[in-house]
Amino acid sequence: MEYSCIGLNNLPDEILMIIFQKLNNIDILYSFQGVNQRLNKIIHDPIFTNRLSFVKWLSDGFIDLFCSDIMLNRFCLKILPEIHDKIKWLDLVSASMKHVLHAINYPHLDTIGLYNINEESARSLFTDETLSSGIFKNQITTLITVYNHNDYEAET
Repeated sequence: MEYSCIGLNNLPDEILMIIFQKLNNIDILYSFQGVNQRLNKIIHDPIFTNRLSFVKWLSDGFIDLFCSDIMLNRFCLKILPEIHDKIKWLDLVSASMKHVLHAINYPHLDTIGLYNINEESARSLFTDETLSSGIFKNQITTLITVYNHNDYEAET
């Protein structure tokens, strides 16, 4: 049996699109952003940038896909500025929502999902002058909030 080594650059764009569609958009953007112009063009396709979900559902709740401040900073400083005009929907958890929303202007953002949000974080977010007078007042047509059920269990 003969083996051959084929790199990503040897695969046609159509094959890369099929492969990348099987993976998480956040992982694709984080892993391939800035590698080369060809990969940037592919990963900047609306298929990968229309909806960014920085949240993963586990049996006991939602988790933030930003596993480190380094990853969050790279998204906010490098990746989001390059694709901000393509983003229509963001799913965020309480821990990173302000960083992502303040990172850049999202001209086509119309839907936000907020997960694991507690009452204090929601109040802070919706009274933030920059966000409440701009993005929430003029752009967002759909707001999904999933409150942290542990906060309510503690109150009962």
